[in-house]
Parts: sequence; structure tokens; C-alpha cells
Amino acid sequence: MEPPAVRTMNAIIYAAGRATRLGAAYAHLPKVLLEFGGKTLLEWHALRLAEAGVRKLTVVTGHCHELVAQEIPRVAKAQGLEIRERFNPDFGEGSVISLMTSFPDIDESAGGFLLMDGDVLYDRGMLQRLLASQHRSALLVDFTYSTADDDPVLVPVLNGRPFDFMKRWKGTADRVGESVGFFKISSADVPLLKAETLARSVGLGRLDSMDEVIRALVRAGCLGAEDITGMAWTEIDFPTDVAYARERILPQVSGVRAEVRR
Repeated sequence: MEPPAVRTMNAIIYAAGRATRLGAAYAHLPKVLLEFGGKTLLEWHALRLAEAGVRKLTVVTGHCHELVAQEIPRVAKAQGLEIRERFNPDFGEGSVISLMTSFPDIDESAGGFLLMDGDVLYDRGMLQRLLASQHRSALLVDFTYSTADDDPVLVPVLNGRPFDFMKRWKGTADRVGESVGFFKISSADVPLLKAETLARSVGLGRLDSMDEVIRALVRAGCLGAEDITGMAWTEIDFPTDVAYARERILPQVSGVRAEVRR
């Protein structure tokens, strides 16, 4: 039987950005519609959420949102999820505006909710570990990371607790890992999340990333960390990430052979 916390947990995926780092070849395709093993990233998310016991998903869209809206009914039917689109017309600004756009969905989630970056292909065990966390609110951390291709968002941990959340972090910690971009947020931490978001909803703050809000929660001691080191996953930002996801990650998370592109 599923734990009650899993049954009542909703999820919100943020998929509004233009994905400019993927280049011209992907200029008219939201990243959640990239295909891996015959499924879009959106469908992989829906599959993993359904496996974890989540039944309601909101997708915050922006760039080419009509294409995502067209895909949602098929994915919802295939995975047995209730999926809604929440369009952010100001998607050219910072992702903090997408977070604010999802406030109505956050307000509906009395049992807590998941906040998830849309551009990740990952192992099924990751969401299950996040949902099973004993921390009221939590994030996933991989303690093996590379700065070769991009600047990862780093999570320094001291005495078992994360205490900062930012790119190019430097300092003293027991361990430092990379954020996966998935967060379990308790309803008890919603007031701070909303206050930090609204403080950035005016002026130059509208260009801020959602990461700045998460950082505020981490620095306030709200989030615990769950170690997923060794689990297969990748964020997809560059064309090389697409190839890596298809050739290295997909066989580990799906049981299918690597895709061959001719």
C-alpha cells in the first residue's frame, strides 16, 4: 500500500524556457518534447510520477507552449495522470516568474508537492527516494559532479544538512554535490517560498532564477538532502547532453539499447 504522503503529493514541472543552449536545431521544440527511446521527456516524467504514486501534474509552459498542450492529452491518457498546462506569458523573464505562475497549483497541494525541472532524464528510484524522505522538505543531491560542460548548481552539506545552493560555490563543507533540480516542498514551507518569490516579482528581480528562491529556503534551514549518488540521470542543456542521454542514460533507466542516430 502506498504511504499517504505519496498518494496526496502533486507535482509541478517547469518547462517554459527557450532552450537557447541547444542551438538552432531545437529552436522550435520545448525540451520536454525531446524524444528518448520513443517517449518525450514529458512522457518519461509522467511515467516516473505514476510509478511513484503521484496522480496530478501541472506543466508550466512558455516557449512554443501550444506544442506541449497538444501532447498533454496523449500523455495523460497513456500514464493515467491528471495533467494540466499552466502558461507563463512572461517566459522570457526569469524562471522565478514561472514559479509565481504556479501559485494556484501550489495552493491546491495541501499534502505538499514536488517542484521539478523539466529537462532531466532519470532513474525511477530518484522520485521514490525524494518522496520517502524523512525531511519535511528535501532536495536530491549527487555527490559526483563535473564542471566540464556547464556550471552545476552546487549543494554544500555540513553535519548532514545543506546550507547553501548556488553555482560556483566555494567554501568549507563536509561534502559538496550537484542539485538534480527536484524538490519536495512541505506546505509548512510555502509561506517562505511565496514571500521569496513575490519579493523577486518586480523590477530586476523578475530576471531571477527559481534557484534563488530555493537558495533562500536552503539557507533558512528548510530543506534536507537525499543522496542519489550512483543513480543514472542527466540534465539536458546542450546538444552533447542529448547524445549522452540517448547513448548512456537511456539504457540504464529504460532497459532499452542505446539509440543509434544515422
